[in-house]
Amino acid sequence: MRDFARPRIVSSTCLEFEACRYDGVKITSDEVRQLFPHADFLPVCPEVEIGLGIPRSPIRIVDLEDRRLIQPETGRDLTGAMAGFLKKFLGPLERVGPGGVDGFILKHRSPSCGLRNVKMYAGAERETPAGKGAGLFAAAVLDRFSGLAIEDEERLEDYRIREAFLTRLFTLASFRRTQASGQMKELVRFQTENKLLLMAHGQKHMRVLDSIVANSGKSPVDEVMSSYRDGLEKALAAPPRRASCINVLMHVMGYLKKQLTSRERIFFLAALEDYRNKRVPLSVPVGIMQSHVVRLEESYLKDQTFLEPYPADLVTVRDSGKGR
Repeated sequence: MRDFARPRIVSSTCLEFEACRYDGVKITSDEVRQLFPHADFLPVCPEVEIGLGIPRSPIRIVDLEDRRLIQPETGRDLTGAMAGFLKKFLGPLERVGPGGVDGFILKHRSPSCGLRNVKMYAGAERETPAGKGAGLFAAAVLDRFSGLAIEDEERLEDYRIREAFLTRLFTLASFRRTQASGQMKELVRFQTENKLLLMAHGQKHMRVLDSIVANSGKSPVDEVMSSYRDGLEKALAAPPRRASCINVLMHVMGYLKKQLTSRERIFFLAALEDYRNKRVPLSVPVGIMQSHVVRLEESYLKDQTFLEPYPADLVTVRDSGKGR
């Protein structure tokens, strides 16, 4: 089992932490709760932080051009208070170092925390939304921390989205630890262990990162780490294509083909075909191949993060089906 770095996650407080939603309830999220043993959380409720009570009258985003945060029942304009909180809370957050953050899990459709599909109105008293977008807190997060793992709790119920989120989250946490070491040998180790993972995200990204690690210009370590961080975030920005993952798994099977029996190869290829046809998640063929790597004690493959990008107990029973 890999030694996983502990991600630091900013989360909406109403998700499994406190009953602070506008109606005074706490939201249940299996996906958040399952991360408790593996990650450190920094819960935040922007609406409570700007002085709104629990429970409270709903707020909404008004005016699609000059976005204002309004509480229709009281007529209060909370835009300035939210701007002040954003500066105070997000300002000190960093992507690097021991106190850096690796991701965000935010409450969907919230006028403060919603990442998408938040209703926006042309006027405080209008009944019909005039558009949709991100909440004020979420928009600031997306603007400042776009390279991190950012999702809402509803989308994380989809196993494909969750796989991509967890892979990105734990990879970034691992690199944050690598960057904090300040050692080129640790960067070389990180690149080596993530070779197949980066291959799945695209040969172009992998070659760029290989070049950065080679450091032909003899740049200082901190500059190399910073450049690598930027390249890594770009590489992980989108989930890997299904065809790319299949190619990587075929590459792994080719590496082991002389040691696998014909029945083992047929069984694996059947699982790979199920993945190709969207009948099972990536974790199914990866789990099969990982069992062979462990059994055969293959030194090159055993440390490859592609085969175990995040802790195994985060793969749930639901992930054997199609999910939502």
